[in-house]
Amino acid sequence: MRTRPVLIYDGDCAFCTSSVRFAERRLRPRCEISPWQFADLDVLGVTQERAEYELLWVTPAGAVHGGVQAVAKLLQDAGRGWVVPGVLLSLPPFRWIAHGVYRLVANNRERMPGGTPACALPADRRSGTRAPSGHAE
Repeated sequence: MRTRPVLIYDGDCAFCTSSVRFAERRLRPRCEISPWQFADLDVLGVTQERAEYELLWVTPAGAVHGGVQAVAKLLQDAGRGWVVPGVLLSLPPFRWIAHGVYRLVANNRERMPGGTPACALPADRRSGTRAPSGHAE
């Protein structure tokens, strides 16, 4: 059984990867971090479709938080001064506003600094990705 949460991100997206590396350097979270392309999604209880759609935070008990709530959990896990913004992101109306901003960024990540055209491609057309569970590779 896992004892630490897992942060799942799109490792084929340069913007996502840069964001996670920034979080590793600045926040120093106490979680495992893995691109969905190399994670055992079945064991984590996550579908590939959801992992492609949003950042995911999977607790040791198996609860899955996505998008801005995954960011909130990451901030809370980092401790120190990051807890307050993490808690605020979990509360209305901050949660609602942050969700809108998250979706705007996620839907346009290929246009963000560090993003590449590959970020906009469906997962089955990106290099180095695996076929969805139940599909032939």
